[in-house]
Amino acid sequence: MNTPLNYSHLKLGIIGGGQLGKIMSQKAKKMGFHVTVLDPTPNCPAGQVSDAQIVGGFYDQAKLVELIRTCDVTTFELENVDVEALKPLFDQGHAIYPSPYTIALIQNKYEQKKFLDSKGIPVPTYKDVKTPSCLESLGFPVVQKAKKGGYDGRGVMVLKSKEDLKNAIQGESFLEEMVNIDKELAIIVARNLQGEVACYPVVEMLFDERVNICDSVMAPARIAPALAQEVKDIAIACVESFEGVGIFGVEMFLTKEGKILVNEIAPRPHNSAHYTIESCVTSQFEQIVRAVTGLPLGSTELIIPSVMVNLLGEEGFEGEPLLEGLPEILALDKVSFHFYGKSHTKPFRKMGHITVLDHNLDLALARALKAKDIFKVKGTKPL
Repeated sequence: MNTPLNYSHLKLGIIGGGQLGKIMSQKAKKMGFHVTVLDPTPNCPAGQVSDAQIVGGFYDQAKLVELIRTCDVTTFELENVDVEALKPLFDQGHAIYPSPYTIALIQNKYEQKKFLDSKGIPVPTYKDVKTPSCLESLGFPVVQKAKKGGYDGRGVMVLKSKEDLKNAIQGESFLEEMVNIDKELAIIVARNLQGEVACYPVVEMLFDERVNICDSVMAPARIAPALAQEVKDIAIACVESFEGVGIFGVEMFLTKEGKILVNEIAPRPHNSAHYTIESCVTSQFEQIVRAVTGLPLGSTELIIPSVMVNLLGEEGFEGEPLLEGLPEILALDKVSFHFYGKSHTKPFRKMGHITVLDHNLDLALARALKAKDIFKVKGTKPL
């Protein structure tokens, strides 16, 4: 197709209707665009704020085709989709960004790592698991990762000794060295149709070790400016290596020895950049809309340092969400609260987030941790 876009009547499609799609849709609606989301759950978070929802799975070819053909531009809030159904549509000229070929490369974490390695981008030592005996090939401790489908801590297994082999991932997987981590860093890189690139500040991620889910994010990361520039240069090289269009969350390890290693890339809005809604001139959610529709990229300037904390479903509960402590946390200074509108909670499910602003990052972190202790998402059904 490749016809000029009519921004007065632009129809944007989003594959995925969770919290990322919801906030993306809100930003697109602010710009006057018509939004249709595809998600298997009726009245999903993004469906609640969009113009239309196609109820269908991410591997339902007919529904994917329907979305693509009724929208001027289509993008993603998740990468686990049927790219084989999308490739012919992209080849016919339909605007799908990032391209399904880029999504396919990123979907397979082993192929993603091989590709980055071939481009000279620093990654941890890795090895394919072709037979069960390969699980010992890098020695112990070692990290085993599923090639496809891993998300929010799932699909990752730390094998500390031979005793842990009984817990090994049974599907297609690969091994990665156990990196001696000093900090886990992330950065969002935006790249539009014209090849314009913009980077957000480097952030520092803290993880809930029980389930390996990102717990909180500090923006900016507590690292030297020269190191931050190195992270930016590596992240841009990653995105330009596969000519990505959209926004990309690049996760990295800073080792105890001071080396930067790329962990993995997400071809969509990323949990590490929720802080941009309040803290940056242009949020990551507006930025992806700009990038995939060929508009100029917005400023990524950090207006004020901030700390974002994920609000996870409490252990021991599921069912309809029950919120505890909301008045108390909103009484704290410079706190923004986001609840995603999910109808069902379960342990460790991402239900919302808070962002705390302060020119003193340490004070923001202390206030964020206080809010986290106060606020709880429980459910109507004890487990």
